[in-house]
Amino acid sequence: MPGEVPAVGEAVRDTARDRVGRVMGHEGPYVQVRPLGGGREWDADPCHVRTLGQDELLSALLAEVNARARQSTK
Repeated sequence: MPGEVPAVGEAVRDTARDRVGRVMGHEGPYVQVRPLGGGREWDADPCHVRTLGQDELLSALLAEVNARARQSTK
C-alpha cells in the first residue's frame, strides 16, 4: 500500500530497479535493501518498494538457489 514503509527484515521488490531483497534499514528518505542471496545494499525510494507475497518470495528464493547452482557447476 502506498505510503507504508516496509519493516526491517521484510522481503520486498524495488519496482524501479526490478530487483528483490530484504529491508536492512531506513536511512533518510530511503529504504536500504540487500539482495536475498546477500551482496551489496542499495537505497530504494519507498514509493517504488512493495512487500512480496508468499508466492513471489518463494519464486525469488528458488531463482537465487538456481543461480548459485549454475555458478557452482562452472
